[in-house]
Amino acid sequence: MEQLEAVAERIKASFEARNEARNEALRRSRELIRLCATAIRASHRDEWEAARDLLAQADALAERVQEIVAPYPDLLSAGYTQDALKELVEAHATLALAQGAPLPEPESLRVPYPAYLNGLCEAASEMRRRCLDELRRWHTAEAERLLGAMDDIYDLLVTFDFPDAITGGLRRRVDQLRSVLERTRGDLTNSLRQDRLIRALQEFEERCP
Repeated sequence: MEQLEAVAERIKASFEARNEARNEALRRSRELIRLCATAIRASHRDEWEAARDLLAQADALAERVQEIVAPYPDLLSAGYTQDALKELVEAHATLALAQGAPLPEPESLRVPYPAYLNGLCEAASEMRRRCLDELRRWHTAEAERLLGAMDDIYDLLVTFDFPDAITGGLRRRVDQLRSVLERTRGDLTNSLRQDRLIRALQEFEERCP
């Protein structure tokens, strides 16, 4: 029994350490998601400096989360950890797409490939809001650029025909992106038609005093 009690103590110590790491990773993952969401909102308001500052904080926090769960691979692959890393990718990619900058690579963000692909997909969907904002400002060329970027990402992601267990549920998000693309394309087409009609009327009025 003394030997069994010693074994039990070792197991309890292991469980306590794992549970402490889990609770800390969960808390920091929630904070990471909050920072990323705030950075995305700042980018929609064109508050680029604030967005970059928030992303810098998010990067440091993501690194800390991965350090915490490094001894426990099952915690690294846990849903809350992967969701937080996905949000980090989405925030970085949203900022890059909005500014027309190169997209970050998974290695530079130090995230697993499934989190990268899913975050990229959600960033493309996030561009619908910015595209509509540009249309309201009559910036049709910028809206067309954004739609083109969304198209490019969709065309890339649709080629990843692997089980959800491998891609982290990418297929469902890609299907959602396709729906977002179709709606955005329809909105842009209607706006362009309206723009051409307004210009035609203006030209007619100029010719006919």
